[in-house]
Amino acid sequence: INKNQPPVLIPMHQRRSGNSSSSNSNNGHFKDMSRRSYDPERGALTASDMNAGIMEDQNNERISELSEQVARLKGLTIDIGNEVREQNSLLDQMQDGFSSTGDMLKGSLKRIGSMLDAGGPKAMMLMVGCIVFVIIVLYWLMKSSR
Repeated sequence: INKNQPPVLIPMHQRRSGNSSSSNSNNGHFKDMSRRSYDPERGALTASDMNAGIMEDQNNERISELSEQVARLKGLTIDIGNEVREQNSLLDQMQDGFSSTGDMLKGSLKRIGSMLDAGGPKAMMLMVGCIVFVIIVLYWLMKSSR
């Protein structure tokens, strides 16, 4: 192996899989020299190689930014999932409460119906009068609180 020979350009798919040869060692003059071609006449990287290197660095930065955003989104979706589970639990509790309240109302209406049947028209008028009185009192309270 000739140490004066420039390093060979390694395709991207071989870089990732670790198939690069050990002859592409960097002698310390240029960073990441093993990944870029070398112009022996000028002794430096060509413009297209420098552009390719810059673009690759920018792509790597963008990839790291995207991975950070994906991690944040993953955390957000986990938080949303936890919140949905909590909300479903609260909804189940509310449904249980409403069903027990509905059962109580049904029982009360049955008792009121049986009371009205037993009391006749006099009890019916008394009940309607009480309901009208309550509605008027509630209207008066709401109007005076403004």
